[in-house]
Parts: sequence; structure tokens; C-alpha cells
Amino acid sequence: ATFKKARRLKKNTNVNTPCAFLQLSINAFDYNCHVDLIKLLRQEGKLHRLRKARQKMSELFPLTEEIWLDWLKDEIRLTEDESDREKVYELFERAVKDYVCPEIWLEYVQYSIGGMGAQGGIERVRSIFERALTAVGLHMTKGASIWEAYREFEILLNAQLERIHTLFRRQLAVPLMDMEGTYAEYSDWADDGVPEMVTRQYRRALQQLEKGKPFEEALLVSEPPKLAEYQAYIDFEMKEGDPARVQIIFERALAENCLVPDLWIKYTTYLDRQLKIKDLVLSAHERAVRNCPWTMGLWKSYLLALERHGADHQTVTDVFEKALNAGFIQATDYVEIWQSFLDYLRRRVDFKWSRELDELRAAFARSLDYLKQDVEERFSESGDLSCTIMQIWARIEALHCKNMQKARELWDSIMTKGNAKHANMWLEYYNLERSYGDASHCRKALHRAVQCTSDYPEHVCDVLLNFERVEGSLEDWDAAVQKTETKINRVKEQRVAEKEALQARQEEEKAEHRRKAKADKKGQKKSQKVNRTGDKRKADDEYEQEWGEDAELPSKRLRGEDDFGSTATEELMETESGLFGRRAPPRKTEPPGFRKNQRGSSEAPQQPQDVSKEQRIDENCVFVSNLAFNLDDPEGKLRALFQGCGTVQQVRPVFSMNGVFRGYCYVQFEDRLAVPEALKLDRKEVDGRPMYVSPCVDKNKNPDFKVFKYKTAMEKHKIFISGLPYTCTKETLEDLCKQHGTVKAIRLVTNRSGKPKGLAYVEYENEAQASQAVLKMDGSMLENFTLSVAISNPPSRMMEDKGVPSRLLGAAMPRQPQGARGKGRTQISLLPRSLYRQSTPDAKAENGTVSAPHTTETDGSLSNEDFLVNLPYLVCSIMV
Repeated sequence: ATFKKARRLKKNTNVNTPCAFLQLSINAFDYNCHVDLIKLLRQEGKLHRLRKARQKMSELFPLTEEIWLDWLKDEIRLTEDESDREKVYELFERAVKDYVCPEIWLEYVQYSIGGMGAQGGIERVRSIFERALTAVGLHMTKGASIWEAYREFEILLNAQLERIHTLFRRQLAVPLMDMEGTYAEYSDWADDGVPEMVTRQYRRALQQLEKGKPFEEALLVSEPPKLAEYQAYIDFEMKEGDPARVQIIFERALAENCLVPDLWIKYTTYLDRQLKIKDLVLSAHERAVRNCPWTMGLWKSYLLALERHGADHQTVTDVFEKALNAGFIQATDYVEIWQSFLDYLRRRVDFKWSRELDELRAAFARSLDYLKQDVEERFSESGDLSCTIMQIWARIEALHCKNMQKARELWDSIMTKGNAKHANMWLEYYNLERSYGDASHCRKALHRAVQCTSDYPEHVCDVLLNFERVEGSLEDWDAAVQKTETKINRVKEQRVAEKEALQARQEEEKAEHRRKAKADKKGQKKSQKVNRTGDKRKADDEYEQEWGEDAELPSKRLRGEDDFGSTATEELMETESGLFGRRAPPRKTEPPGFRKNQRGSSEAPQQPQDVSKEQRIDENCVFVSNLAFNLDDPEGKLRALFQGCGTVQQVRPVFSMNGVFRGYCYVQFEDRLAVPEALKLDRKEVDGRPMYVSPCVDKNKNPDFKVFKYKTAMEKHKIFISGLPYTCTKETLEDLCKQHGTVKAIRLVTNRSGKPKGLAYVEYENEAQASQAVLKMDGSMLENFTLSVAISNPPSRMMEDKGVPSRLLGAAMPRQPQGARGKGRTQISLLPRSLYRQSTPDAKAENGTVSAPHTTETDGSLSNEDFLVNLPYLVCSIMV
């Protein structure tokens, strides 16, 4: 019959009523289905069934302002006698507990005025008005309606003038919208004028109103749920420090954001620590768990608040049972709520009496059964991998009950649940035995620990040996030494085998990575040959293509890197002068006559880009380096990036002879004042690489100018990680490192083309966190890769060779350029052997022989006679 009615009504309603009936029969906690059912029954006019539906929903959920007002208006229309009025009063009391709503309070006081003819009715109306003022009288936008209704009620009763004066004065001391009109009304109403004290209070309230107006205006123009605006308003009121105003803004925010657990947690925490009013605190906690029952932290705080304010044991137990049925989303939530309840029971126990102790033990046993059956059935895990509840139970039995036998039984159960391989679990058991047991059981526990531990066996072995040094006999010492040596040798063999297997897998992965990279480079090389068949490759381009962009040059290995991967390459690039740098002298790799034979060619080699000196204004220019070679549209990206510093006149990226971006460029502004702002962007990431921004300085005029400083001292708050998988991301590494402290910065080292090298630098907040990270992470595994972690200690840069005195003919002869493979054009010395000076005999020092450095070159100290004798050989050498 119900479904037939639903079909008939479906033409006039958007509510899917059959679905609502069906869903509620399956799931009573379906909020939307309750709302749909109430709408349907209200249209049918079935008041009896409508009452039941509303009552059922109100038992499960707090009702919104709209639902409450509809319910109250329906009940008010059916009120006939005084007994029915009392039921409506009870319904109003339930309504005002869910949320703080000015409209519901206004409806409440208006309804109560209708019953003021009954005995004590006037006092009842005044009591409801006072409660309404306490609840919503501080509402800056809607509170004035309650104040005005109260004054009109007193004027209607021809109350004493002093009562009306008091209401005016109280209202003018509260910052409310349109309070200027209230002040003008009071001025007209008062025969003797407004008292000076009231005027001062009014002005203070007006100042407070001006402070709050920006927040009210932000709420007015924003879209629901206005969470960010309410958060800002709450922070403002908490800073002002008026508890009543803080409470009203929290209530206003929760009325529109009732399903935000963090807001409820913030509100209840404030009430627990600041107001500490029992009825107010417990009411807020109860409403919090009704709105967000899935949040374990709210139930935990509720239990503590009940205990703090002296609630009876049955009330606390009932709340805990409701928490178990709330439907938490994680298995660990059930462990925490059980721990909170067990802590409460333990604090109730007087261990001289058995009744509370028996209840505590029964609760511990029930918690273990609940986690094993109910929680594991739902989440496929108990949530208590470390058996924390059993550990607490064992400590209580040992400490308070002196029952070590029960404590040992609990620890045996803990070890059988997969914890026997963890050293920390055995040491916890050992410490328990050490404190409340005897030496025999301590020794037994340590021997079992040495046999079973697999994560930190060395530490357990050390504890056993130290124990025998203090407690054991010679036989005990020998047995401990033999057992620990056997364990350590077995562990070493196992670790060596695992390390070899891991290294083999890593080598295979690296080889596969190199093969893929080589194939990619070959494909790029072929495409470049097709597009630029007439270009002549330079020697450095040949070197780069032969070894690949991700190859690490030997010079780079010798130089080392700073803490975030920058090298001395940038210092070489900064020697460029002017806006776009000096052009390096071209390498003469062509054979003689090459240019002459190529004059008829239609295509000329591409020349490096440059601009005239008139365009170079170093004071208005910055040098940008460490950019990725494969950066798309470097000119457009850098122009957009530096546009906020000032008007960008020109961005000029530098390309190689074959059109490949070299990873650096120059940015010139119209105004030199933009340069300091641009320098602030130094180390800003561009496509995953930090760009380096430095002043543009002519090295000819400032040869000693240095921009990049390389730290060579140890930095104890940073760690260096190697052996990372190439697929490791910054987010993955941050999740791994933040377990040991606060991570301030992370840098994944990449090559010039942006490919990862398997290295990273991580900066912590202090030295202690970095040391903890090294201790815990070194030797750990990440995606089958073994990580090496150490405190950051970059190697010192090798000092450049100092200039040596010019030798005979050496200064006049230019240095031979290196070929494509890094060697000179020839290895034949053109200096006659007769000009080589023989090495001097070893000189004698006080404590031994000091060898003079051997040399195969002349030192430039030839006599005139030697020079004339060897002149023919010199001439021949030069001609050759």
C-alpha cells in the first residue's frame, strides 16, 4: 500500500519515495532517506507516522534548522490544551540543543508568550528570553531581534521602567548591527538622556563592531559552507580573548559546517581548556559525536571529559559502547578507543579491592577478543600489531598485582603473534623481567631474543653479554659468548648473500637504464643529422654525444658537488661578460684548406648568437644558469618568471652550434632596480631543477669576482643519500625522511638533462634529527635498492693549478687544443733532448733524504753558451 501511495505522489514530488522506504529497511543510518521519508509523510498529512519518522531521525542525527522549524510549526498548529503545550516545550528544548539557531530561539520565545496566562507563565517567558540572550544575544547580525522582542514584551506588560532601562543598557554594551538606531531610540525614550556610563559602553561596543565588520562582510558575500571565512573569524575572536564571543562564533560556524571534525575538535578543546563549564562542555562533546560519529578523536575526548567532570560509571560505559558502534574507518581507531576506556578503568581501580580489578581484567580480555574477531573480520587486521594492549596489561599485572606468572603468559602470547623477530619487543620483555622478575627469567628471555631476533641481533647480543658481566657465572659467560658468536656469524653470512643478490639486481637495472638512454640518444642523434646535415659538429659536442648527457665527466667527479648538486660548471659560465657573453675562440679541427675547399657550399655553418656591445648593460642584467637542456621555450618561461621583478627588456637563451639549448641565458631589464628582485629568485625550481641567478659581471674587469660558494665543511643538519632508485620521487623521499624529523628541504640530484642520478640531499631542522635519520635509514631498503646515508660532507674543490714561470719558448708557443677524446693533437715533444736539464741529486735533510721534484722540461735558466750551441736544433724544431 505504501508503494502504491508513493507512485501516486511521485507526479507531484521530486523525492524517490520507494527508494527511501527500501533503503531505510536496509540501512537505518541513511540520512537522505530519512529526509525523503519525512517530506513524503508531510505531504500525505499523516501526522502520527510523521512524528515517528521525525523522532527516529532525531535519535540518530541532529536535525537541521529547517527540519526543526517544520516539526515545531506542525506541532504548534495541533496544540489544544496545556498538556499539549508541555510537549511542545519539550520539543523546543530538544531543538535548541542541536545547533545554536536564532530563528528557533525567536520561535521559542514567541510561543512561550502565548502561554504567559498560565500560572508562572510570565516568569517562564522571561527565563526563556534570558536563555535566548545567553545563547544568541551576541550574534552580531541576528542577535538584535531577540533583544528587541524582549524589550517589546516588557513594554507590553507595563513593566517597571528600570527593567526596560536595564535591557537598553545591556543591549548597547553588545556589538550588534544597527546599534546606532538602538542608541537613538534609547535617547528618545529616556527622559533624562543617556547616562555617561552607557555612552562609554556603547562606544566601546561600536569599536568592537567596526573590528568585526570585515569578517561579517566576508561571510555575507562568500558561498556556503564558508569554512575559511569562519576560521579567520574564529582566530580573530580567540585573539581578542572574550570567551562568550568565541563560543558564539564557533556555534555559528558549526551550524553551517557540522560535518567538519577538525572544527569540532578545535571547539571542544577550547571548552575543555578555557571555559571548563560542565554542562557546556559535555553538551558540546555530545553534539560533536552525534555529528561526526566516525571520528575516533571526538569519542576519546568525550570519554576524558566525562571522567574529568565526574560523570557516573554507567554513563561513561554507555558512551564507550556507542563509540564501538560508531563505525570507525581504521582498525587502529578501535585500538585507541579501547586504550582510552581501559585507562579510565585502571584509574578507577583500588588494587586493595577485587571488584574493580576483576572488571578491569574482564575488559582487557574482552578488548583482545573484540580486536581479534570484530575488527579483524572487517579490516583483515587487528590494528594492534605491536600488541600494545597486551603490553599494558602485562605491566599492570607485574607492577600493581605482583603477578609475574600472568605477565609472562601475556608476553608469550605477544611473541607468538609475529613479534619475536623484533629486538625492541624482546628488550621490553627483558626490562619487565629486570624490574619485577628474577635473573633466571632475564637470562632465559635474552637467550630466546638472541635466537629469534632478525632486525638488530647485534644489539641483543650486547645486552646479553653485559647482563652476564654483571649477573652470570663463568659457565653462563661461556654459553652467552658461544651463542652470540654463532648468531653473529650466521647473520653476517645471510647479509652478504642478500647484498650480493641485491647488487646483482641493481646492476641489471642500471644496465637496462643505460641501454634505454643510449637508444634514446641514438634516436636524437639520427634526427639531428637529418635536420642539420650541413652543420659541422664541434669537438665538445662530439664528446657530449659520444658519452651521453647523463655521463659524469671525470673533472666533475674531482671537483665534487655542493650540498644541493651545483658544481663548478656554473662558475665557468659566469665568466661570460656583457649581456650574452664573450665568444670563445673557435677550435680549429678542420684540416688545412678546408675553408678554401668549402667556398662553393650553399650552406654556411651556424654561428653562435651574440649581440652588439651597445645592447649590453651589465648593471641591468642577470645571468641564469643550471637550466635543463630539454627546457621547452626557455625564453617564454623565463620572461614570465621574471616579469614580476620589473619590465623585461630581453631574454636571450644561449644555444650550441647545432641549435641545442646550453642550459643558461641572460635576462636584461629596463631598470637596474629590478636586478635585486631578480636575484631573490635564486634557487627557484624550474621544471624540477633549481635555477641559479647571479649578477652579470665582466670577468675581464673583475677577474676575482665569485658568485657560487661551495661549502667544504661538514653540515651536520643535512644528510646525503645514495643508491636511490631512478624512479624515486621527491614525495616518496619526503615520506621516508619525515619519520625521523622535520624536513626543511629535499634536493634530488640530476644531470644537465634532468635525469636522476640516484643521489639526494635532505636538510633537517637540527643535527639531532639528521643523526637519527642516518642511524635509522643507512642500509635500509627502498624498492629493492639499498640506501647509503651519511652526514653531508662535500669534498673540497681541487684548487686550480697555479701559473708556473714561463719557460724558454714555452710562453711563446700556444697551448695545443685537445681533440675530441680529450688528448692533444700529438704526443711528440719537439724540444731537443740536450735542452732537458738533469734532475738534481737528492738533498739531505736532518731526519732523512728529501727528493727534489723531477722535471723533464727546461726551467728557463739556460746560459748564452748553451743557447747558441743548441740554436740549430731549436730552429729545426720550430720549422717542423
